[in-house]
Amino acid sequence: MSERSAFLESLTDTDLYSMGAFFCDEHPDLVDEVVERSTAIEDRGLEAYASEAGVSVEESFGTLLTGLAVRYYKAVAG
Repeated sequence: MSERSAFLESLTDTDLYSMGAFFCDEHPDLVDEVVERSTAIEDRGLEAYASEAGVSVEESFGTLLTGLAVRYYKAVAG
């Protein structure tokens, strides 16, 4: 196995990758929405987004983390 292949394989052995893969497999119809919302949270900030959306900061953080996991998974898996 080449060094490059070993490195790429190591990227799939993370909780973030597993979380993103699970979400994509279980909720393919929500992938674009969660990525869009997580990007909005990044742009506005966690507290500001939560206030604007009328949700808790904890829920916003979960959405942010899920969106990051999905983007990570898609970047690694292609």
